[in-house]
Amino acid sequence: MIRFEVEYLEQVREFFREIPIEATQKLIYNINKAQQVNDVSVFKKLKNTDIWEFRAKVKGNQYRVFAFWDINKNKVVVCTHGLIKKTQKTPKKDIDKAEQLRKKYLGL
Repeated sequence: MIRFEVEYLEQVREFFREIPIEATQKLIYNINKAQQVNDVSVFKKLKNTDIWEFRAKVKGNQYRVFAFWDINKNKVVVCTHGLIKKTQKTPKKDIDKAEQLRKKYLGL
């Protein structure tokens, strides 16, 4: 059973084209997995935000794709953009970018 639908903004498609194919495949695999089961190792809400992240580790690199719930549709997650995580903490500028894309998408 699919728990939610996923929509990809152009920024995510660009990110997928820029990273190694193995990383793209793993992220898509984890997105599909998150649609089926609740697993915080692949899909996790960022604290004190409305932003979520899909997670994948490939060859020692941490890849993230940011997302949010579409409040106007039922159970749709919109993916905003991605990054290769270089530090333990998620960069605030990327969370802010995801929030801006969320507000623009939702017309807030």
